[in-house]
Amino acid sequence: MRRVVSLYLPSWSTDRLRRTSGVSRAESRDAAPAGDRPLVTALPDHGRKIVAAIDPAARSLGIAPGMTVTRARSLAPGLMVVDADPEGDLAALRRLALWCSRYSPVVAPDPPRGIWIDVTGCAPLFGSERALLKDLHRRIAGAGFAVQVAVADTPGCAHAVARHVLAGRPVAIPPGDQRKAMALLPLAALRLEAPLVEGLRKLGFERIEQILATPRGPLARRFGRVLHQRLDQALGHAPEPIEPIFAPQVPRAHRALLEPIATPEAFGRVIGDLVGDITAQLVRLGKGARRLDCHFQRVDGQTQAIRVGTATPTRDAAHLARLLQARIDQIEPGLGIEAMTLVAQLVEPLAAAQADLARAGRREADVAGLVDTLANRFGEASLRRAAPLPGGMPERSVATLPALAPAAGARWADDLPRPGRLIDPPQPIQVTAMLPDHPPAMFVWRRKRYRVVQADGPERLHGEWWREGGTEARAPYSVRDYFQVEVEGGGRYWLFRLGDGERGATGPMTWFIHGAFA
Repeated sequence: MRRVVSLYLPSWSTDRLRRTSGVSRAESRDAAPAGDRPLVTALPDHGRKIVAAIDPAARSLGIAPGMTVTRARSLAPGLMVVDADPEGDLAALRRLALWCSRYSPVVAPDPPRGIWIDVTGCAPLFGSERALLKDLHRRIAGAGFAVQVAVADTPGCAHAVARHVLAGRPVAIPPGDQRKAMALLPLAALRLEAPLVEGLRKLGFERIEQILATPRGPLARRFGRVLHQRLDQALGHAPEPIEPIFAPQVPRAHRALLEPIATPEAFGRVIGDLVGDITAQLVRLGKGARRLDCHFQRVDGQTQAIRVGTATPTRDAAHLARLLQARIDQIEPGLGIEAMTLVAQLVEPLAAAQADLARAGRREADVAGLVDTLANRFGEASLRRAAPLPGGMPERSVATLPALAPAAGARWADDLPRPGRLIDPPQPIQVTAMLPDHPPAMFVWRRKRYRVVQADGPERLHGEWWREGGTEARAPYSVRDYFQVEVEGGGRYWLFRLGDGERGATGPMTWFIHGAFA
């Protein structure tokens, strides 16, 4: 199921000016636009200046694009006017589109104020489609831009909803609901030229639902094919490809195929050729790949992509090819793939290394390759390793780090047995034990009774006075007595009592289970 995000920036030009304070050509005496004054950009037109873009403050005063600057100033005497920079706006929009490639390999600008993002298959990487949209909206809005976001099955539907449904938050159109979502929208939502929209209005057509209920023949003879072409694209009856953009400096390899291909074996052979080209470029640049995107262009114009990442920079062609070939099953070739492009979206320096002649012929464990394979199959967030931290309490003495992250400064304590699995937070249990320092004889956890057959302890921990806020007298409940216990059936658990078993100031003498031994 294809899912496309339309990112709409209604005040792109003016927001960009306010964010960068780029007003060197401003007609105002101010050095930078004031945040509380309306701002517009203007273009010359036959000896006069026409408003090109407006900010929300100017829009609220009745100023609109196409109005003369003189007329706009009569509506807002304090109006700030800056010469428009269409080329700069487009270049900045392309840079923002490249930044959006963090969400999907298939991203393209939608000038003058929009961006396409094909997020098909990308939502699980962020937890859900809603989480992806929320993160995208939060980051763009946090950068100081007015933004509207919508996602739908088709680019046309997402484009229409993003521009004509003012929800103040990301809007997700359920799969297959394009017709319902667009029925009440105005004709301009179909991306039609103004004369065509005006002609339809003269006939009484105001909303898209009226076009849907009218026979196509008479309208097509009068207004041409564009009307129903846009309608079919929005409803998903006609394809609308998105041509992704790439940064000009990134390593890239392309293959235009003589005949369309559609089998995994053929994809694998082409991927091998593309990876060979990419690694040759990486060698010349002295870099290694950290993220690769492989784009498959179908004969119907649509583009699909797969993305793989590596834990460390690499230019091992065989390893990169295996990672990409493992994801071929995500591609739906349709009538066939006619071109493939491989892009190294993220690269890092990787110097040449001298081979160790003393180890020549030996096969060393490829830990990085194993990490890459597992991370690309199960997700990078699913692959972590434990590292020690300098902490006094067990739950604060272990951190989870990326699989190949550098080791922390702390070291594991070899003389203290610790369970392989900690329960965080510790769970309360009911215990039968003699005070002050006898081990538990029996405990109840999750409504199940466990009889202890062997025990070792106590191991007393006095807590972290620097974190608790003072000495033991001022920070009660910081004393824990830990016991290792073995129950009938062979289970081994780590229990602790809150308090020393004698003084009530040290804790309420309640028991908790904190872990289980393998």
